[in-house]
Amino acid sequence: MRTQHNLTEVIGFILLGIAVLIIFFNDQFTINNLFLPESLLTFNMIFLSILIEAIPFVLIGVFIAGIIQVFVTEEHLQRLIPKNKFLAVITSCFIGALFPACECGIVPIVRRLIAKGVPLFAGVGFLLTGPLINPIVVFSTYMAFGEDLKMALLRMGLGLVIAINIAGVICILFRSNQLKRNKVSVAMQAQTVSKQPIGKRIKSMFEHAIDEFFDMGKFLIMGAILAAFVQTYVSTKSILGLGEGILASTLIMMGLAYLLSLCSEADAFIAASFRHLFPQTSLLGFLIYGPMLDLKNTIMMMAVFNIRFVLVLMVVITGVVLGVLLFVHPWI
Repeated sequence: MRTQHNLTEVIGFILLGIAVLIIFFNDQFTINNLFLPESLLTFNMIFLSILIEAIPFVLIGVFIAGIIQVFVTEEHLQRLIPKNKFLAVITSCFIGALFPACECGIVPIVRRLIAKGVPLFAGVGFLLTGPLINPIVVFSTYMAFGEDLKMALLRMGLGLVIAINIAGVICILFRSNQLKRNKVSVAMQAQTVSKQPIGKRIKSMFEHAIDEFFDMGKFLIMGAILAAFVQTYVSTKSILGLGEGILASTLIMMGLAYLLSLCSEADAFIAASFRHLFPQTSLLGFLIYGPMLDLKNTIMMMAVFNIRFVLVLMVVITGVVLGVLLFVHPWI
């Protein structure tokens, strides 16, 4: 049944690709002949750009998730994550920083980790720091702000402090793993796979990665459609006009980060374009909040976790990011 389901989805993607190629290479299909409104063409361009930016990192994420599912046992994770909750939070945030995944690609990784026995609060540490302070994001921030090391270090340092605080709050508020799927069944399946020959285990890894991709892919597409709609039909200038004062401007930039749903590897270049309009604190709100929480990864998280947990996490992330940035503003 699973193979037939995947085959149907693959055929659908192939047919969609063929249709795109026909339209692209056929001279009869021109913009003038289609009579499409300019706003719809803009919507299509933004949607495709979000999708093209995110898919490579989602692919990285699902393959890492496949490796975790097949080759990483609960014993490995128990040795990796300290039993002390405070040390577990710190460790998860630092390890998450080493994963070169965007906010979309990290979701399937975290789901697999939590399903294999990693505590929820440690999974949140991975979820927040992976897209925010991995080496690729730090370097892109450094380049986007004209080789300004201060901005890159502020993003990395404050992002790490904020992530640790959020994971700590989640540790206090939630005890269970909050996954929609049954953790026990996933762990038992992994235990069975681990006893198979290496060839079958590699095959199982690819099967899990493919399943994960199609599972996460539809929610990525839904999020990209919503983000493209907002970018096309919501006036950014009118929103920016509301940002007077440090509190309002920081909230505005955080709101833009959520709605624009940019990939964390590229968002620094957008933030840099606002540096003549907003103070550094507000720009940091954009740079830190976006990788932690945006429109498309909210939808992906709601597909993985219980809705109540996602809503609480959104409130906690928003409150901690805003609170820390306003606290440190006099020294930035």
